[in-house]
Amino acid sequence: MKEKFIKSTIILLIGGLLTKLLGMIIKIILARLYGEEVLGLYMIILPTFILLINLSQFGFPLAISKLISENKRNNKELFISIIPIIILINILLILIILIFAPTISTKLLKNKDTYISIISISLVIPFTSISSICRSYFFGKEQMLPHVISNITEDIVRLLLICTITPLIINIHIKYKVCFLILINIISELSSTIILIIFLPKKLNIHKNDLRINKLYIKETLNIGIPNTTSKIIGSISYFLEPIILTNVLLKVGYSKNYIIKEYGILSGYIMPLILLPSFFTLAISQALLPVISKEYINGNIKNTKKKIIKAIILSLSIGIPSTFILIFKGDIFLYLIYKTNKGINYLKILAPFCILQYIEYPMSYSLDAINKSKDNLYTTIISTLVRTISLYLFSLFKIGIYGLIISIILNIIISTTYQIIKINKYL
Repeated sequence: MKEKFIKSTIILLIGGLLTKLLGMIIKIILARLYGEEVLGLYMIILPTFILLINLSQFGFPLAISKLISENKRNNKELFISIIPIIILINILLILIILIFAPTISTKLLKNKDTYISIISISLVIPFTSISSICRSYFFGKEQMLPHVISNITEDIVRLLLICTITPLIINIHIKYKVCFLILINIISELSSTIILIIFLPKKLNIHKNDLRINKLYIKETLNIGIPNTTSKIIGSISYFLEPIILTNVLLKVGYSKNYIIKEYGILSGYIMPLILLPSFFTLAISQALLPVISKEYINGNIKNTKKKIIKAIILSLSIGIPSTFILIFKGDIFLYLIYKTNKGINYLKILAPFCILQYIEYPMSYSLDAINKSKDNLYTTIISTLVRTISLYLFSLFKIGIYGLIISIILNIIISTTYQIIKINKYL
């Protein structure tokens, strides 16, 4: 099991590194081809996009991975039981998007240019749901190579589409450019799904006995999925409300719409991705950790469970701490190399030290899921989200511009990490 964990981690690390590099290349090209205005509008619509994706998946990918990793169920029957629910959720969500898109764009986001992009999201979410469910099978089986190859393929396809189509649409309206950036996810997610299907077992025989709905499997999946997806939904709602609260409050206290879009675009599009760039390492460890801890915990090996969690945290911090210090003292160099700008350097120096805690948060969160304590992740999200949302509103009233948002991010990180540490210590 130890060798399999190390192998899974190494595969995810290499894949994560390549995916991050491709992601950074995509962001660099986006920043240089589209400019701050398009990037700012895209960042304003992105929280809505993420919220709807989380709703469409309903926490099932994580739940399926965990149940498969325990190796006590009929996997074909598990998938056949869950797929109808996923299809129903997606259909309902598409209808909701089509009905409420005008309200979201004009009343909440305060920008009618986002309307067509919101409609576009409804076309994308079924493809993201399918690919995420396919990935869950391989995570549960601790087969990380298909996941890595599918992610790399997805990013390469996205990069090629951006490079080939952007020159053809360079003169169209900003809202159509953002719409294009959303719609290319259909093709990229489809290519990812095809790769995953190729890696499925060749002798996949489905018998008549497998074609039935198992209520127990549905109940087990929902017991894991509901807290997980509720947590993600609450976090996504907070992220969704973030630009809305920020825009409304800053407009109220005298800032211009151009200032808000520009500074929010710099923080969300340049600074946060740069700070979180090494997080692929932590994510890789945490993803490889989940099936291992699930097996150890269900078999009563608490001592080994503790060792695995501690090892994951130490490995995460071994990358997180040096990376953070480099960004604090040499962040301007990386900003210029990647984005050809030094804008937002002050934001970077304030946020980076606190983001060290996020290298602890990932392993903690996955560990709580693995030991059947997903509800504590939900409570963490509720508490930290309330603090973040309230503090964003209050500090934005102080006329300190985007720094109100920065303070709220810092408070969110401190509270969520502290709560998870307390809970892990309590259970183990």
